[in-house]
Amino acid sequence: MPLDLSALKNAPRLLVEADLKPVQGTRFQPTGFPNLGHAVYESPNGGGKMILVESAQSMANRLEAVCWDERADDWVAPLRGLPVVKVLDEAGAPLTNSVLEAHRLNSPYILEGKDRRVLDVLKTRLAAMSQGRVDLRELARVLLEFDVNALLHGVFLAKSDLAGGRLRLPRALSAFIEADGAQVAASGGVKNDSVDPSGDTAKGFGNVPFARDEWTAAKIVAYFNIDLRQIRAFDLGDAVERLLITLALFKIVTLLSDGLRLRTACDLDVIAVRVVRPNDFVLPDASALQAELPASIEAVAETGAFGTERTHTVTYRK
Repeated sequence: MPLDLSALKNAPRLLVEADLKPVQGTRFQPTGFPNLGHAVYESPNGGGKMILVESAQSMANRLEAVCWDERADDWVAPLRGLPVVKVLDEAGAPLTNSVLEAHRLNSPYILEGKDRRVLDVLKTRLAAMSQGRVDLRELARVLLEFDVNALLHGVFLAKSDLAGGRLRLPRALSAFIEADGAQVAASGGVKNDSVDPSGDTAKGFGNVPFARDEWTAAKIVAYFNIDLRQIRAFDLGDAVERLLITLALFKIVTLLSDGLRLRTACDLDVIAVRVVRPNDFVLPDASALQAELPASIEAVAETGAFGTERTHTVTYRK
């Protein structure tokens, strides 16, 4: 039976929250930032400290990672047939791809090498935007042929010869994890050298004591936001709209089911999941989404929206 998405028809966004807890014990290691460390801030409701457990940019990467089968160098089975740009090294071995690259389609391995096949197509297709306002609907149509995922993740084509570096789409799917009632769990240890405890530590010898800060929290929550209004604004037709929403739901459900080992010392379990808005929408389970996606992908392919080929390949040469 097809998924019932009727409750989303007039909703501007879909908001989902998931309560989390450490798999074992009470401590967890939040994300850290250069020159900042952990992102700690006061709770707006006066409940003490809060801490950012996982940032929006890191969660975007994790939502992509659950879509890719590294061993097969392809989308995971339910997503096979979606467009993607693959990058090979000079020996013809897989190097990277537009799903996993930090800047997705704007990856230097795709646009900055000697193989200009993708860049030249983008320049030709987007040439009309070199002056005047950027047509985001046309940009979305072009991106759909190279990597559907870019329409959810967002993209910034920063090259000056692509409309002066003005081509960008914000995220249609965003997420983050934060903890409330957070407290430091300070600990430490020693790297022991049983052979030469007083050896030169600069060279890796000797005993080296170290401090370690983990955290506990009264509540850890993952937040997910699908911007349905933005997806509809792409004006790509009902089949594409349905595919994008289903793909976004697949990412969320799959991440929550088996993608929450964020770090060695940050492995989380899901306690409860709820749809906050619209509150009459029931989040589909993984099996329903996996069953829906292949037919949804082929429905879009039949419209011609994926173009003539779904896997674009470039060879990266400096």
